[in-house]
Amino acid sequence: MSVSKYLKILQRQHHNQDETENSLTELRWGVLHSPCPLELRGWVWKVLLRLCDSVSASCYIKLVERGPSPMDTKIRNDTFRTMTTDEYFLEQVSEDMLIRVLNAFVWISQQDSRAQDTSEELQLRSSLQQKSSAELTYVQGMNVLAAPFLMVLPEMEAFFAFSTFLWQWCPLYVHPNLNGVHCGLKLVDMCLRALDPELYGYLLGKGLTANMYAFPSVLTFSACTPPVTEVLRLWDIMFAFGFHLNILYIVAQLQLARNDIFNSPSPMKILRKLPPLKAHAIIELAVTSCKELPSKLYENLVRHLYDERVTVELGVTSAPVNNQHQSNRYYRR
Repeated sequence: MSVSKYLKILQRQHHNQDETENSLTELRWGVLHSPCPLELRGWVWKVLLRLCDSVSASCYIKLVERGPSPMDTKIRNDTFRTMTTDEYFLEQVSEDMLIRVLNAFVWISQQDSRAQDTSEELQLRSSLQQKSSAELTYVQGMNVLAAPFLMVLPEMEAFFAFSTFLWQWCPLYVHPNLNGVHCGLKLVDMCLRALDPELYGYLLGKGLTANMYAFPSVLTFSACTPPVTEVLRLWDIMFAFGFHLNILYIVAQLQLARNDIFNSPSPMKILRKLPPLKAHAIIELAVTSCKELPSKLYENLVRHLYDERVTVELGVTSAPVNNQHQSNRYYRR
């Protein structure tokens, strides 16, 4: 789809909800079939997040003016190593930008900071938390999740998009016990078993489950694997059709590396450092996989980002968050 066709959809005036939904559907299919133009990507993401009327510069400035949040030390321990080998990222995003956005997120998310809220901040807090009653704060890996937003949007808009994304699209992924991530790991194994039982059986025979190799890829929605230009394309599709697709992206990466895995005397070396992303091939496999999964498995795949009942249905028990052997690998070089 050409830039002009994207603009035609984005600039279209709507008179009722049906017209809006029809345009969103047209935009989603356009994103699937042709790469999102670089100059329009931020606009497209905001529309798909339904963010267009929820941005306030004064609100963000007030949050930044509060200064370091109670999680500032932990944030700074992570931000300096965010995508440090990707020049495209480093040219556009500074560590200070990440620090400001992440501290502002903590301030707007913590219940005990309500007393300082302005009317705009109270309105934002209410808007963000309408779909989740849990209290969110900074968890390790959130720095990598913020990075794509800062690459495609101005800092202030990136903050609102990032906050809306975490609170309304995948709150269980950044809940302190990471329930959504642990469900995601279980779903990687379940989807691989359904889609490629031979590869699943081979890895299981080597004692390799998703818990051992897929934690960073699940937690960061594949943003831990370079190059970031391919990450952005994968995220285009997930904004259009849902971030549950990341589980199928991971399975697709395994399938693309299938021959290397079978031929390697040590498959874990490949799994620990997956090959550079090839977004087009990954998307094709993931879209095809959607049609091949059992309906109940696909339903759990969709719901696991936000519905705590999936944790019970999958029999997932949260593991300790501070896994050092995993926590420092949020960007594979």
